[in-house]
Amino acid sequence: MTDRMPDNTSAPVRRASLPMRILRFYIEGFRAMTVGRKLWALIIIKVIILLGVFKLWLMPDMLKSNYDNDADRARAVRSSLIQKR
Repeated sequence: MTDRMPDNTSAPVRRASLPMRILRFYIEGFRAMTVGRKLWALIIIKVIILLGVFKLWLMPDMLKSNYDNDADRARAVRSSLIQKR
């Protein structure tokens, strides 16, 4: 028995596109993991927590603290977009 495909196939063999092959590569790799799944879950949880803390700490809501209502906030955004620097 040989590993060759029969020569009488009339339909050409289509290869999947590069993004699909890359996606399948990662999907199959994650399916085969055992310990790695827990490590990836830990990494994802840590990144979500860090991004949440950084958002609260480094990006305060300046419009809400500097302006009382939505009309004033909208006016400030419009004027900053229109102003030439």
